[in-house]
Amino acid sequence: MNKLLATLIAGLFATSVYAQTATAPATPATTTDTTMSSGQSGTAGMTSTGDAKADKKINKADEKEAKEVSKQDEKIGKATSKANEKKAKAQSKAEKKIAKANEKVVKADPEDKAKASAKAEEKTADATYDAQKTMIKADEKAQKKIVDANADKAKAHAKANEKRAEAAAEAHKDAAK
Repeated sequence: MNKLLATLIAGLFATSVYAQTATAPATPATTTDTTMSSGQSGTAGMTSTGDAKADKKINKADEKEAKEVSKQDEKIGKATSKANEKKAKAQSKAEKKIAKANEKVVKADPEDKAKASAKAEEKTADATYDAQKTMIKADEKAQKKIVDANADKAKAHAKANEKRAEAAAEAHKDAAK
């Protein structure tokens, strides 16, 4: 249970970190384009530096980031759907076991009904527990993959920001010559 809790917390943390890094540069970028005077450097979201070579590098960095984010989103989707599939199978399996146990109670002789009912309750509890355990494992596995994917998305975003900044700095250096 501690592992599951730690994984869920790590997933939440990684998601919030990614969300902060994904939204933080976007806000200044929208104002940078309209208020930027010559001599100031812009960051993410800047469409033109005035230097074709730098613009090309920025566009390439944006494309790489978008490709990586798309790839990681696909991984997240696969992990989630796989977990949902496993959970559905576990639930179905448990329902079958419970139905079978209840069927035995119905078919039991009147004098054996109490014993059969007790056995059915035990089997129901076991089936429910097994299903819950399988569901928790599926969620845990999916959360680990989601955390890794979000971390990769954050790394791609940071790398793209680095490339944008390098390109902008290079453009300003060339403009200063």
